[in-house]
Amino acid sequence: MDSPFARMSPLGTMSLSSALALSASVSVVCATIAVLRLFSILPHSGGDAPKPRLRPHHPTCKLSVFLGSGGHTSESLAMISGLDFKKYQPRVYYVSEGDTLSAHKAIELERRKIDATRESSNEPYKIVVIPRARRVHQSLLTTPVTALVSLLSCIYFITVQPFLQRKSRKSRFNQRPRGTSSPPAGGADQNEVLVLNGPGTCLMLAAAVYLNRILALPSPVIIYVESFARVSSLSLSGRLIQPFADRFIVQWPQLLRSAKTGEYHGWLV
Repeated sequence: MDSPFARMSPLGTMSLSSALALSASVSVVCATIAVLRLFSILPHSGGDAPKPRLRPHHPTCKLSVFLGSGGHTSESLAMISGLDFKKYQPRVYYVSEGDTLSAHKAIELERRKIDATRESSNEPYKIVVIPRARRVHQSLLTTPVTALVSLLSCIYFITVQPFLQRKSRKSRFNQRPRGTSSPPAGGADQNEVLVLNGPGTCLMLAAAVYLNRILALPSPVIIYVESFARVSSLSLSGRLIQPFADRFIVQWPQLLRSAKTGEYHGWLV
């Protein structure tokens, strides 16, 4: 009995080959466009601070902070503790899965602020838990899997959730009677500033932000502050995220030599 493959017509074989070639060509073109788009939106190199982005006039700014556990959490909370929380609200604290101590420290800071001002808002803050990109002592063989899970979670909170919220809000507005006020701005549900201090999981948040930028969606400004403990050399997280941060800040002047680009404003913690 002849094999089914032996009876396959040359036309069918050519069609399959053409389809595979077309798929490969489309994939290459899409990848090239994505890479070119990425390079086009990277912050400008140089020592000068980037120009501030124009934003609609609003009395408050939506702030998000990644608490990287341990010393990273202490530094991040120390940096924002001096802010006027009436102006920077609502606030989002990203914490790694299992890091209950960082979550408790964020809640404690919020309570101290409320006690100091004796005021609170309807939506002052929330804590968002994301999977760790890599656990302590985790094998390098399994790290890509956990990093991918962490990235997908960050994409949901940075990209998908705000998109769904904007869509829902616009749908509710369209159901209102004519003559009502205009719908909220496109980035109303997106954080406007994302403060990072390390470690590795913060790279997943930055990657999710750049997915928004590649797709021309609203995205927060990335401010990376190198850890106070890094005196003479940048951390691995700092070296990796430096080309993508809108503002890269170090806390020791000698780091500017190894960082090549960045800002120094003294100790921030």
